[in-house]
Amino acid sequence: MKPIRMVDLVTQYEKMKPEIDTAMADVMKTAAFIKGPEVKTLEQNLEQYLNIKHVVACANGTDALQIALMALELKPGDEVITPCFSYAASCEVILLLKLIPVFVDVNPFTFNMDIEATRNAITAKTKAIIPVHLFGQCADMEPLLNLAREHHLWVIEDAAQSMGASYTFGDGSVAHAGTMGIIGTTSFFPSKNLGCFGDGGALFTNDDAMAHKIRRIANHGQSKPYFHDEIGVNSRLDSIQAAVLNIKLKKLEGYHTARKKAADYYDQAFFNHKNIVTPFRSACSTHVFHQYSLQLIDTNREALIRMLDSKQIPSTIYYPIPLNEQKAYLQEGNYPVTSSLCKTVLSLPMHTELEEEQLEMITHTILDFLK
Repeated sequence: MKPIRMVDLVTQYEKMKPEIDTAMADVMKTAAFIKGPEVKTLEQNLEQYLNIKHVVACANGTDALQIALMALELKPGDEVITPCFSYAASCEVILLLKLIPVFVDVNPFTFNMDIEATRNAITAKTKAIIPVHLFGQCADMEPLLNLAREHHLWVIEDAAQSMGASYTFGDGSVAHAGTMGIIGTTSFFPSKNLGCFGDGGALFTNDDAMAHKIRRIANHGQSKPYFHDEIGVNSRLDSIQAAVLNIKLKKLEGYHTARKKAADYYDQAFFNHKNIVTPFRSACSTHVFHQYSLQLIDTNREALIRMLDSKQIPSTIYYPIPLNEQKAYLQEGNYPVTSSLCKTVLSLPMHTELEEEQLEMITHTILDFLK
């Protein structure tokens, strides 16, 4: 049996090596490393895949979030609501722009932003909401968008973990993660469902004026070379990464199928176990399983991790500390679901190359530990 990895990018690359090597060599031949034709092609391909009018590629997912907030022209002291159970990027960019992050608790089933907690967090200073589509499943966007409209708030979607997930509204209409708010953002970090071979990110919008503004901000605020209309940043996706992503985007639906197959195996192995809560599937969202995260009940999580390590089985805790308890972002507040999740979640290997023999070893090791 080959080694078990949290994300097996080596085997994934080996399966598409001729395509990737040719695409990268083509970039080398032209030496159009920045703003080459591959970047424009990627933006167009993503626009078609997501059914969105505008995609603007950038250097990474964190930049995408910062550029989105800059495009909305929020002022220092404005409040932005974001979930407490998440990676730090959304909170980080809020503070970098001298805005105020307002944390809210998450739904105990989906781990995504809780709607009533969000409603209760809105004040006169609230200007935007950043839902994070966590672990591969959309937040409940219909009531969230209705809430935002009611209070005249912007919605910026962090879709870094959910590329390709889709949300179904009450009227039967369907939209991809990242295409429902005024701006959506994503990351192409290598471990993402759609990942490149370095850093990368993108922003999505259906608003023409917003798209032009985003494109300017990402390029030093320039409307054309050497004409700087506003304060911007330097955030570009390089052509080699775009070339890789153009190939992998064609395979994304197949990647989703492989991840779902692995998730189904885990589900069946752990079905109705008294110490395990398997990932919840929302009725309104598909799940693309960026992570497969268990909740462990009445279990010594650290001892289980040591057992897995001894068998060369990787695992990860997403996330061990609530954002409001991080040194950089300390805030008082009561977030009981987040606090519980930080103590009980454990993510297992999840990627496109998992084999049944590996899944069997992972699940048997955990079940043996829990006997």
